[in-house]
Amino acid sequence: MRESSPVSSHDEWTRLEEVIVGRAVGARHRVWDEIDRAYLTPDKYPLAHALQGKPFPADHIERATLQLEAFVELLHSEGVVVRRPEPIDFGEAYGTPDWQWPSGFNCANPRDLVLVIGDRIIEAPTPRRGRRFEAQCYRHLFRQYGRQGARWCAAPAPLIGPDLFVPGFEPNKEGEPVRFPITDSEPVFDAADFMRCGRDIIGQKSFLTNEPGIDWLQNHLGPDYRLHLVESKCTVPYHIDTTFVPLAPGKAIINPDYVARLPPILDGWDVRPAPRPVPVAEPSPFSFCSDWLSMNMLSLDEKHVFVEQQQIPTIEFLRDWGFVPIPIAFDNVYPFGGAIHCATLDIRRSGALADYF
Repeated sequence: MRESSPVSSHDEWTRLEEVIVGRAVGARHRVWDEIDRAYLTPDKYPLAHALQGKPFPADHIERATLQLEAFVELLHSEGVVVRRPEPIDFGEAYGTPDWQWPSGFNCANPRDLVLVIGDRIIEAPTPRRGRRFEAQCYRHLFRQYGRQGARWCAAPAPLIGPDLFVPGFEPNKEGEPVRFPITDSEPVFDAADFMRCGRDIIGQKSFLTNEPGIDWLQNHLGPDYRLHLVESKCTVPYHIDTTFVPLAPGKAIINPDYVARLPPILDGWDVRPAPRPVPVAEPSPFSFCSDWLSMNMLSLDEKHVFVEQQQIPTIEFLRDWGFVPIPIAFDNVYPFGGAIHCATLDIRRSGALADYF
């Protein structure tokens, strides 16, 4: 760990000092790939099917932007340094020698594609063609952090060829063993499939993260870190921050519908099931996120937690457990792919690298 580095974040709960907050500006409806088609069908989602690649409505972008800017101001009032991405033209077509793609997505969720561990900034090898170059929105920040001493790298860029996807994949059904639409042909993972608990990283295999991707991350981090996996029974396992959320040393919440098995290392922790989520009052027709975004929170420190203001059961649950919830309006950001944890990327927290188990 380089003490001179401006990047230093080892966990999810020590005092937040600097953070990247996403933007909704320029967002496009995503073009469906093989992973989307593993659970989205035109008959169930005709509007999303029809709008693929088209710009998001201006009023939806404006409402999301107002909530993001209000959150930024709140973070400023708490003394947190906030950095922002520079949106690219998400309507521009792009490709590789192996495939072409008509448009991108957005830069509302930096947590999805970038993993900060200690002084490392790791660009994740996402299996989504529609997000292949999204990390460009953060390059101006990563260059600066790198010049100041941070270790910045990218995992090997996946080819994302046909062999990465399971031919004819059929959607999972409740009660059956979970199957995945991606193969192990090359390492892929999304950064949001991992939670940091000091020297121990809690992750999961998902629709976006395969075993070679998990192995690559462990090998890259080396013996100073230990990866442990949560086994999910969700029929569409995406990112871990609606499944397992550590809030403080020895304390975490889990999704009672999704968790099939926790790694043994958590046996000594106080792990509690999250309350049932409150469905969003006026759900957007463009949102495909689970109601379990109620769990998608950001810790300011070991006591204070930002949580969506409509999630009253979660707010009361946290308060009863000794936390101080900070309710904020964030539901208009949901259609852009995530909530408070997704829309942020810790750059610096006050804590040092430690063992919590």
